[in-house]
Amino acid sequence: MFNVTRRQVLVQLDDAQVVVLNRLATASDDNRSELIRRASDLYVKAVGEAVADIRYAEAYERVPEDLEEFAGLRAIAAWPEG
Repeated sequence: MFNVTRRQVLVQLDDAQVVVLNRLATASDDNRSELIRRASDLYVKAVGEAVADIRYAEAYERVPEDLEEFAGLRAIAAWPEG
């Protein structure tokens, strides 16, 4: 693994959050900082995916799919009845 420079930041949590983090850290053999780093990574990834989804939808609004373009494909790709 490679060495990552880390910066210490102050994060304020309420008592309930600390209790849950302590339980999770004990159960996973990790520390709270590692859990918070992972949660942050997951959140950033989720936000990025949400932005990509919005841009994808906006692109379809600007240039809607031409259903006639795929009419011939639908005929040959139809699922058999039964």
